[in-house]
Amino acid sequence: MISETDTSVTSSEDLTVEEAALEEIQLQNVAPEEVIINQYAQKVIDFSSQYGSDTSISYTAYNITGRPSKFPDYGDFPETFAMRTYGRWWDIAPSAMRELQPSNIQDIPIHDFIVVEFEEFVIPQAISIYETYNPGAIVKIWAYFSTTETWQCLWSSFPDIYVEKRPRKFSPPLKRIPLPTKIIRLEFNHIFLDYFTEIDGIVLTGRKCDVREIGDSAMRKSKKGPILRKLESVQFKLRQIENHTDILKDFLVNDLGTFMKEAGLVPEDKDDNTPQITLKDLPCEILFKILSYLDLVSIFRTAQVCRKLYDVATDPFLYQELNLKPYWHSACDDLLITLTKRATLLKKLDLSWCGLFNTITPSVFKDFVRNCCKNLTHLRLNSCKFINAGCMEVVGSVCVNLRELCLRNYSKSPSVLNFHCLKNLRCLERLDLFRTAIDSDLLLMTLRYNPALKHLNLGICSSAVSMDDVAIQISRYNRAIVSIDMWKSHYLSSVGLLALSQCHDLQEVDFGWCLREEASPGDSLKILLKGCPKLTKVFLAAIRGINDRDLENITEFCPNLEQLDLMGVLGITYDMCYKILSKCHKLKVLDLSFCDQIDEIQVKLFFQIYFRLYFGPKYFILNYRLHFGEMFLGSVLSAISCLLNIPLSHKINVQQIWVLLLQRNQKTKRIFYTCSHCVLDVCSLKSIYTVYIYLNKRKK
Repeated sequence: MISETDTSVTSSEDLTVEEAALEEIQLQNVAPEEVIINQYAQKVIDFSSQYGSDTSISYTAYNITGRPSKFPDYGDFPETFAMRTYGRWWDIAPSAMRELQPSNIQDIPIHDFIVVEFEEFVIPQAISIYETYNPGAIVKIWAYFSTTETWQCLWSSFPDIYVEKRPRKFSPPLKRIPLPTKIIRLEFNHIFLDYFTEIDGIVLTGRKCDVREIGDSAMRKSKKGPILRKLESVQFKLRQIENHTDILKDFLVNDLGTFMKEAGLVPEDKDDNTPQITLKDLPCEILFKILSYLDLVSIFRTAQVCRKLYDVATDPFLYQELNLKPYWHSACDDLLITLTKRATLLKKLDLSWCGLFNTITPSVFKDFVRNCCKNLTHLRLNSCKFINAGCMEVVGSVCVNLRELCLRNYSKSPSVLNFHCLKNLRCLERLDLFRTAIDSDLLLMTLRYNPALKHLNLGICSSAVSMDDVAIQISRYNRAIVSIDMWKSHYLSSVGLLALSQCHDLQEVDFGWCLREEASPGDSLKILLKGCPKLTKVFLAAIRGINDRDLENITEFCPNLEQLDLMGVLGITYDMCYKILSKCHKLKVLDLSFCDQIDEIQVKLFFQIYFRLYFGPKYFILNYRLHFGEMFLGSVLSAISCLLNIPLSHKINVQQIWVLLLQRNQKTKRIFYTCSHCVLDVCSLKSIYTVYIYLNKRKK
C-alpha cells in the first residue's frame, strides 16, 4: 500500500536538491492506476569479496542476479553468492589487520558489501533477500538516489546472534524515502556466522515513476535561494523601508541584548561580573587530547564552533591517521580537498570502498597524494573505482616509505599495477593483492626489493603468476615472512612447498584449492610442516590428493595449531580426525565440511569426547554443521534458564543469565562483547558449564 505523505510546505530555512525532490514528489497527485512492480537484480556493480573465482560461475557475485535458482531449498549451492570469510576467525589470525583511526569504527562493523542494479526506477517500498544458507549476516540496506546523487540507509540492525538454520526470505521494514532508485547496496557482518552465508536473489518492490521529470523539477526548484523559497511559500511581498540600514544598526547596538533576554536565550538574573568557564578557557593541549578521541565527523563539527576550537580541530597532528572507509557514502572530491589543507602530516590512510559513481576523481586523488602522503606508511585502497594506473604511478613515486599496501579487487584489464608504481618501494611489510591482476615479473621484483615483507595475500591472483616462482622468490629474499595466502591461485606444486619450508617464522598458510596439478604433495608437505614449527593456521581446502599419511605430520610437527581447514579432503578418515583432535590441544577451528568418510554419528561422537575431556577451544565446523558453540548454547543455556526461571527468546539473553551466575561464581567474569551484543567465548562457556553443573546438582 502506498503510504500517505505530508503535503505541507517545509519550514526549513534551506532547501537542498534532495529536499526539493522530496517536496516535488509529495506534491504530486498519486493516481490510482500507478503500478507497483517487483523486479530482480539485473546487474552487479561492485562487491568486496566472493568465494568463487572470476573464471568460474560457482559462488560468484553474479549469481545474485535474476530469479532465485535454489530457494526455498536450504543448503550449500554453487549457484548462489557467497563471500570469502565467516565468523571471527580471520580477525584472530596472524594476518589480521588493525583498523585505522579506531574512533571512526561504527557500532556495526561492516565486513563485506555488494551493490546491485535493477532495471526500473521505483519509489522503494520493500526489499526481499533470499538467503539459502546460514542466514543472519545482513546488517544494512542502502539505496542510491540519482536525482540527488546521495546514498540513504533504508534499514540497519545488529547481526542476529541466533537464526534458525533454514531458508529465509528476509524482508525488513524500510525507511520510507519517496525518491526513485534502482541501485541497492547490502552490507554484511559475519561475526556470528558458523559458516559461509549464501544468497540466491534480491527482489526490489516499489512504485514505478519517471525519474527524469522528478529530477528536472527538483533541480529547477533547488536553484532558488532559501529566502526566496520561504517568501514564496507564505505569499510574502517585501515592503520597502526607508533608512533600513540605520534602523538595523540601532537595533544591534542598543536593543539586541534586551531581545535575547526576552527570548530566553540568556538568563535574566545572570551576574555580568561572574566569569563563566567554557571550552575556550581550556589549554590547547587538553582540547587536542579530547579531540583525539573523536571521530572525523565530530572533529569537523567542532571546528565550526569558534576560532580557538577551529585552530585545534585543524591541527595536522589530529590527521596522522585517516580512515574514510566508514564514510564511503559521503567521501568525495570536496572532502579530499578539505583534508589536503589539514592532513599535511598524514601517515596512514584507508580509502577502501570510496569513490563509486565518480564521487572521487583521479585528478583530485593525485593532488591529495602529492600534497599529503610523502610520509605515508600505510595505504589501503581496496575496491576503489577511481584508481587507475596514473594514480598508482603517483603513489609509487611519492609514497616511497610505504610499509603496508592493500589493493584488493582490481582484476580487470588493463591492470592498475605497473613497473613504475612499485619500483621505488623498499620497506613493504604487508602486500595485499587479493583478486588483483599483476604481472609476474613485477611481483617477483617487488618481493626481491622488500626483504622485510611479513604478510602476502595473493588469493585469486592472476593466472599468469606461478605460485611456485613466488614461493622460490620468497625463500630467497623474504624468509622472515609470517603469513602467505595463495587461496585459489595457480601453479603451486611440491616445488613451492619445499621452498617455503625454509621460512621458519611462517605462522599462517592458505593453500585452499591449490596443489591441484599433482596427484599428491608427497613428502613436501611434511618437510614444510617440519620446517615451520610456528604454524597456527593451515588451510588445505579442496586438496584432493591429501590423505591420512600427509595429515599425520600435522599431529607431529604443529603443536601450536589453532585453525585447520580440511574442507573437501576426501582421503581423511575418522581415526585421523581423532588423532588430530587428541594431539593438537590448541585447536580452535576444524573444518571437515564435505569430507565423505566422516558421517553424522562420528561428528556427534567427536563432540561428546572432546566436550567431556577438554572442554577447550574446539570449534567444530563439520559437514552436518554440528559445532561446539551452537550445541552448547542450545542445550546448556536453555537448562540454565530453567534453573533460574528466566525465559529465553530466540535471541539468547546471555547478559541476563550472567548477572545471576556472577552472584554465585565470581570467577566467571570473562565475557566477549561484539556489536553491543554479548557473545560467549570458549573460556566463558567453560565457566558457565561449571556453574550449570553445580546448580543442577543443587536442584537435585
